[in-house]
Amino acid sequence: MMPATKNEVVEISGKLKILKEIEIIVPNVEKRERIDKFLTNQIENSSRSKIEKLIESGLVLVNGQTVKPSHRISPGEKIVVKIPKEPRPELTPELIPLDIVYEDDYLLVVNKPAGMVTHPGHGNYTGTLVNALLYHCSKLSKVNVSGGEVRPGIVHRLDKDTSGLLVVAKDDETHRHLAKQFFHKTVDREYWAIVWGHFNSTRGVIETELGRSKSDRTKFTVVKGGKLAITEYEVLEKFDFLSLVKLKLKTGRTHQIRVHLAYIGHPVFGDPTYGGRRIAWGGIDRKKKLFVDELLKIMQRQALHAKTLGFIHPARNEFMKFDSELPEDMKKLLEVLKKGN
Repeated sequence: MMPATKNEVVEISGKLKILKEIEIIVPNVEKRERIDKFLTNQIENSSRSKIEKLIESGLVLVNGQTVKPSHRISPGEKIVVKIPKEPRPELTPELIPLDIVYEDDYLLVVNKPAGMVTHPGHGNYTGTLVNALLYHCSKLSKVNVSGGEVRPGIVHRLDKDTSGLLVVAKDDETHRHLAKQFFHKTVDREYWAIVWGHFNSTRGVIETELGRSKSDRTKFTVVKGGKLAITEYEVLEKFDFLSLVKLKLKTGRTHQIRVHLAYIGHPVFGDPTYGGRRIAWGGIDRKKKLFVDELLKIMQRQALHAKTLGFIHPARNEFMKFDSELPEDMKKLLEVLKKGN
């Protein structure tokens, strides 16, 4: 390994602004895989080619030294990855249909379809909810989020493949009032999900600490010392090997519902990240396995929908609550399940 020279470091820092640094200690591993492959699995929203560029630019150090993409990792090595701040393309309005549940001069409530990214970033700079909102609205809030990034109108977000209700702010004052409600956990948020298995109790609370997975940085997991996460659940209906559940968020952590349900052994059906696309319930014979395959063809994503949203209107100072129908894929899934019961 060749150490990075002072001139190299100065040249790199002169051209690029560093957004953040990620420090990883290589765990005990049986196989000494290439560092470019290892980091691709560790860093969220990365690709092999992006990691190779970082390594070749001297932005990846192993025990303080630069390496080649072919370097084989060893247990205990300290890897520091410097992520540069990429120049973001200008946000452009796009004529994309929106399912608007409510709208006034201050805000609007949108029913986001599955497959739509909430805001631009990490290679998704077009086709997002923000692009659609910019076309629809003459004004949106411009409150900065972490890192100084502006996401016009976006007070909160949903995962790309989670459908459901979002509130959008049209001005900065409305945005701040809504954001404060989310921070103080006074917003009423109800999700419906179809999950694997049957619960021992029809109601319950899942309370854990959540953080990024050490083995896969794109995922979250239950970890000691993580952020407090609380989810309430209620079973609405039972099927042969699946259940329809209602969930209420008491905190708003990334992937919270999906991680919590997988943690208690009931992953969201169809969820490719947290075990929902493989059989997670006993007693599935060959005939039922074929039935499961049929259901997975219907549900190409996690069967999770943000059904209800309630908050105090910042200008009117009155509580408003909105409800939405389940999307077609979840409706179809439930229809088939009821016939099979």
